[in-house]
Amino acid sequence: MVDTPGLPARRAALRMIDAVLQRGETLEQAERNALRSINGPADRALARAIAAEVMRWLVDLDAMIDSATRNRLSDDAKARSVIRLMLVQWLRFDTPPHAAIATALPLLTGGPRRLAHGVFSTLNKREVKLPEGPTPNDAVGFRWGERAVARVGALAEPPPLDIALKDHAETEKWTAELGGQSLAPGHIRLPRGTPIDELPGFEQGAWWVQDLAATLPARLLGNGEGKRVLDLCAAPGGKTLQLAAAGWTVTALDISERRLELLRNNLERTGLTAEIITADALTWQPAKQFDAILLDAPCTATGTCRRHPDVLHRIGPRQISEMAELQTKLLARAASWLPEGGTLVYAVCSLEEEEGLGQVGAVPLTQVPITAAELPAGLVPDAAGWLSTDPSMLPDVGGMDGFFIGRWVK
Repeated sequence: MVDTPGLPARRAALRMIDAVLQRGETLEQAERNALRSINGPADRALARAIAAEVMRWLVDLDAMIDSATRNRLSDDAKARSVIRLMLVQWLRFDTPPHAAIATALPLLTGGPRRLAHGVFSTLNKREVKLPEGPTPNDAVGFRWGERAVARVGALAEPPPLDIALKDHAETEKWTAELGGQSLAPGHIRLPRGTPIDELPGFEQGAWWVQDLAATLPARLLGNGEGKRVLDLCAAPGGKTLQLAAAGWTVTALDISERRLELLRNNLERTGLTAEIITADALTWQPAKQFDAILLDAPCTATGTCRRHPDVLHRIGPRQISEMAELQTKLLARAASWLPEGGTLVYAVCSLEEEEGLGQVGAVPLTQVPITAAELPAGLVPDAAGWLSTDPSMLPDVGGMDGFFIGRWVK
């Protein structure tokens, strides 16, 4: 039996949604199995996009569904997920209602099919609309408090594409050639959906992809002038490239050989150099100390929710606690590898207080406050000199990921 055109992509999206919500997988992890049977980049991209938009608007989609059912569907009901698929296609991708039904309803049989058709038809007749921005779920609302609405509301659209330049002096040149917008020296922002490997400068290694917020920790170390720096937990390597381009002699350490392979490829493409070590930072010992250490620690990554909206529905107190415990251990080890006068920059792409400000009291070093003069226009540290970025910041130019960054000297 031949599938309805477009049905395999919807079936894959459904599998990805279930993997996230039922098994706690990331969308990226779920892709490996869900997309295995799909041929063609267009269908694979469509499956990813549908699944991501369901994650982005999950609370609002479920509120619509619940408003049209007499008896509430269970959270794990297949019919609920299929209705989510239909609503996303109609409300986010402008798919005609009849096409949304034709490409999703075959995923169900019997009574659930009739139920899904009835709920979707009811909502279609009501001409329902999504709010201006997504609504936070109860768990996120509890953790983030009054900031939750603005942070999650900023996820209304997927983020633009940010690239980091190898040579900051060429910012004006590449901004003009790529037709982008620069928010800081060495940074260019382009519209999302831009095919990366087709852009000028990619093959010659003039730049790499890196969110604006993710470039800030390495910027705060300044120029290296040949001094030694350890990029701890380095993969996939954007900060290693920044440090090498800024004149540091870089040692990049990470536990994942697979992820370090991405760094090796980018080093080769850009012509930059770094010593790469595959090891566990909790057991590895350096032969000698470093002038500076950049610890971009493993974290819950809730600050990347613009591009990974599934993180809002996977992360809870247990994962936050586990990551905070690991970060404390890594900070203690990093501090011990610095000589007097050495600098430590700590960063996490997390919006959870336990992983940010909650860590600073355990660092046995002297804080070096971050200043507004070191940051792109529109960003300021708090009164104590810690920097927290947020998806709701810089809304007029496309926003940014959420990070916490602190800096110390020994």
